[in-house]
Amino acid sequence: MSDSADHFLVEDDAALDEVVKALLDASEYAVDTEFHRERTYFPTVALVQIKWDEQIALVDPLAVDLRPLAPVLTGPGLAIMHAASQDLEVLQRACGAVPSRLFDTQLAAGFLGFTTPSLASLAERILGVDLPKASRLTDWLRRPLGDDQQRYAASDVAHLIELTRRLRDELDSVGRLAWAEEECEELRTRGWGPPDPEDAWLRLKEGRSLKGRARAVAREVAAWRERRAAETDQPVRHVLSDLAIVGIATNPPKTTEQLRRVRGIDERVVRGRLGEELLAAVERGRERPDDARPPRRDDVERDQRPAVALVSAWLSQLGRDLRIDPTLLATRSDLAAFLGADPNARLAAGWRRDLLGEPVRRLLAGEFALAFDGNGGLELERRSGEPVTVDLAVPDAPWTPS
Repeated sequence: MSDSADHFLVEDDAALDEVVKALLDASEYAVDTEFHRERTYFPTVALVQIKWDEQIALVDPLAVDLRPLAPVLTGPGLAIMHAASQDLEVLQRACGAVPSRLFDTQLAAGFLGFTTPSLASLAERILGVDLPKASRLTDWLRRPLGDDQQRYAASDVAHLIELTRRLRDELDSVGRLAWAEEECEELRTRGWGPPDPEDAWLRLKEGRSLKGRARAVAREVAAWRERRAAETDQPVRHVLSDLAIVGIATNPPKTTEQLRRVRGIDERVVRGRLGEELLAAVERGRERPDDARPPRRDDVERDQRPAVALVSAWLSQLGRDLRIDPTLLATRSDLAAFLGADPNARLAAGWRRDLLGEPVRRLLAGEFALAFDGNGGLELERRSGEPVTVDLAVPDAPWTPS
């Protein structure tokens, strides 16, 4: 079976108004976006695809303002999307809103044993539909849109509603629909604005290894770079490379000439106002108090690392046994937050608390134990309390050569 989605282009305000009127009465609708962000800081939306009933509209944001779609997104209808994270960011920026209700088919499929499946793989395996292929290098901002581009774009929403019905039915039959809905709501309600410039240094590849003054300088310079990129709408790497930031932090320059000698610095950043701003950021870093290294969500104390490794092994086994994508059960960050008694830890609330949080707590408390089942798998069992010792001599203290 092949896809043959009919669709129409929306290229003027009157046509968009008609689409909005129809969508306000729809109980559910599928939505997807095409966008580019290779040359910009913010995603540049190039197309919005929407399906409801038997209609598929391809809304051209180069021809119409997308903000009239906001009442649809904030209305009572259920928005159905696939791998929605980046699309939600796009919609928030273009329309000033994200859906009030969301069902993500990729996320939901994870509760049925699929591991971050593509839309094409789900359509083929569940619906028997072969979606049209498109090059990942397609320029969605070029006009007019070709027939193949339109057909591909329409296919991204053509089957989402039917796919959702099949997924919901199966999730309901195995008692996991509420889990999937809870996870979709968590995804929907994340913050979709730009990242906090003060946290930008944490994304530096070598940033976390910096200490003291070097860390403070990197923090200020990375924050300056983030703000500058947002102001000019260009990728952060086009403003200043990570290599340059680490070089500046390691040996902070005080003059333009010293700045020019830093590896990775582009001459255009040195001259004029930009150079002055960059040196001012360096000076702010010099004057910044030497604060303690802020913890990462996935940082754990050294003595807790064996517990993380042990629990991670069990969660991987549990994911296979239950046919749930293990990344949906818990990430390393989730385990670190739980072990650190974070009140907002995901393992401490919702469906994860009973399925995972309580068993993990009892495992760490010594009430439960993990054992091999004899077939290469792991089993969580009640601890016998009978330790097995190894009969070896133990020195009284670490040996120190004389």
